[in-house]
Parts: sequence; C-alpha cells; structure tokens
Amino acid sequence: MPRTAPSPRSAPLRRTVVAVTLCCGLLAGATACGGKGDSAASASLADAASPTASDTAERQKLAKTRFVANAGLAAGATYQWIVKPYRAGTFKSGAKGRKVALVKAGLAGTFAYNRFKAASRNAQGDPTLAKAVAPLTAGIESLKSLPSKLRKGESTDSVVNSFDQVVGQVKGAGKSAGAEVTDKVPSTSQLNSGG
Repeated sequence: MPRTAPSPRSAPLRRTVVAVTLCCGLLAGATACGGKGDSAASASLADAASPTASDTAERQKLAKTRFVANAGLAAGATYQWIVKPYRAGTFKSGAKGRKVALVKAGLAGTFAYNRFKAASRNAQGDPTLAKAVAPLTAGIESLKSLPSKLRKGESTDSVVNSFDQVVGQVKGAGKSAGAEVTDKVPSTSQLNSGG
C-alpha cells in the first residue's frame, strides 16, 4: 500500500507536541537538579542572591544618577516655563502671550512635581542622599496643588516662589550628598506627558 504524505495540518501539531514534551523534560530535569542533596548548587545560588559591596555601591551610584536626572528635569522645567516667564512679566494681567504662558506653566508645574516625586523615590537607594532629601518631602508635596493655580493665573507670586524654593532646596540636598543637580530642560513632548 503506498504511503500518503502527511496533511499540512499535522506538521504544526507534531511540532507543538514535540515542543511541549521537550519543555516538560527540561523542567523535570531542572527540578531534579535542585534537590536537597545538591548543597554546592544551593550554596552558589545563595551567594548569587546575597548583595555584595560592589552591588550596593552600584545601586547607590544608580540611585544618585536617577536622582540627578529627575531633579534636573524638574529644575529645568521650573526655570524654563515658570520662573523665566514670571521674571519677564508674562504672567501679569494684560501681558502678551499670558494665557499660553500660564497653560505651559501649569504643565511645567505638574511635570516638575512628578519629577521631584520620582527624584525623592530615587534618593531612597542611597543612605546619604535619602537623609539629605527626607526633610524636603513636605515641600515637594506642597507643589501638588500649585499647577492648577498657575493655569488660572492665581497667586502667581507665591506659586513661583514655592517652586523656586523647592528647586533650591533639592539642588542643595543633592550637592551635600555628592549628587549635584543641574537644570535640564525637558522636551515639549516630555512636558505634555506630565512626567
């Protein structure tokens, strides 16, 4: 009796069955290797899981880098779209471009608040930085409601001063902990995303 060619549908089914069988075999083998009798493998896994001094130093360095990046973006947004237009008189009633400037300032305020919050979380990865930034938590949190005031043009003097003050405090805290913050103006798309 002549042999018939396998149907096109059976090839994918066979591949699936073979793949599942191989996966089960690998899983069973891996489970068997991790038994109680293999103390050398268990010890090496424990060593890999415990942090070393270099891991800790690397995490602290990364925490500082992230802190500097987020705080720098917050400071840059604050200066570019809140402090600079305020000093130029753009927020004053009747000033040319006031409405657009206030909307941008509101967006910048939201962005800066979110980046300062992220920077504060980043600081927790480095003990020195965490200690320096801890007293600023309330000041950062006080910025949360201010962007809406900026958009409406309410109390712009005090709002701008609050943002400017927090920028100065965060920069000072970073510098004291060896994480100097420099202004980095975010792109318009970053600003529109809200940070």
